[in-house]
Amino acid sequence: MTAPASTRPTACLALADGSIFYGMGFGATGQTVAELCFNTAMTGYQEIMTDPSYAGQIVTFTFPHIGNTGTNPEDDETGDPVAAGMVVKWMPTDPSSWRSVQPLSEWLASRGRIAIGGVDTRRLTRAIRQQGAPHAALAHDPDGNFDIEALVAAARSFAGLEGADLAKDVTCAQSYRWNEMRWAWPDGYAPQTDAKHKVVAVDYGAKRNILRCLASAGCDVTVLPASATYEDVMAHNPDGVFLSNGPGDPAATGAYAVPMIKEVIAKTDLPVFGICLGHQMLALALGGGTIKMSHGHHGANHPVKDIETGKVEITSMNHGFAVDAQSLPQGVVETHQSLFDGSNCGIRMEGRPVWSVQHHPEASPGPQDSFYLFERFAAAMAERALETA
Repeated sequence: MTAPASTRPTACLALADGSIFYGMGFGATGQTVAELCFNTAMTGYQEIMTDPSYAGQIVTFTFPHIGNTGTNPEDDETGDPVAAGMVVKWMPTDPSSWRSVQPLSEWLASRGRIAIGGVDTRRLTRAIRQQGAPHAALAHDPDGNFDIEALVAAARSFAGLEGADLAKDVTCAQSYRWNEMRWAWPDGYAPQTDAKHKVVAVDYGAKRNILRCLASAGCDVTVLPASATYEDVMAHNPDGVFLSNGPGDPAATGAYAVPMIKEVIAKTDLPVFGICLGHQMLALALGGGTIKMSHGHHGANHPVKDIETGKVEITSMNHGFAVDAQSLPQGVVETHQSLFDGSNCGIRMEGRPVWSVQHHPEASPGPQDSFYLFERFAAAMAERALETA
């Protein structure tokens, strides 16, 4: 018997193991295939969907009230959504925020991103935790017509993120300057007019708020593509080098990114600071290794311990790969650890202003627990300037 059109599912999520989840579609129509992960953040769904680190992933939100504040251009972390799709428990309600410019469903549709609501996200999250991040196919058809066998086959044929260099897909096409600082009441994003440090930021998939934090810390930022060479970096005569976040397998991106980082460390005394994929790139350049995690860390409530100070920070995370702490060579110190599973969340090079963290200090989950890292970077550049004056 055919179900009434009003109750017939209009979206379907098929996992590679054959599990099928039906729901109601919103956003764009069509089909997408990606790795499925879950995010535990209660706010920031727009920032999550536009975070380049989510390339190649469909995001399951464990918090049910997704869409309640609508969307607005100020909250985009890049020009368009990068995450392949969205899975939520409840269909988005009408936005209730003075900042809202466009409802979530319209925003997704205008940007070609598929979403499914009405899914048992608790069950789905348990499956991801127990079995690891699965490959999945997500389809939205207003008429509710789905070829289940084809969807499962599409999920099974997805190549996965291991070995995938996705930074090349999300990096900037050419270099550009950035001077916009963090949002502040009542003027919003003000320009940096008194920068003291010239920073080259290598874009493996950089979030805008990271660049804003650098500008707020007194940096004149020049952003270079992921493929930048040592000569490209040094042509700007920087006071420091920043390595950004990004998606995909660090070993794949490292094939061309690591040689540049090695040269910067070997040939200069510049401070180097990395976040997320930039952290993993630095670890590879210093002789360490990386590993694929079972289901990764995705959320805004991850406790991280600074091993050297004993301080615990509430952090935002988004990564499916991690630095293997056991692989770190002599002279490279582990500085931060996840209190959820003990995985590595920070390293530094002994005797040099070279360090990185896995978490996202710009995402303000604490909300200010980790901003000191940008200030530390600025202080290292100021100290170097005094020593070379």
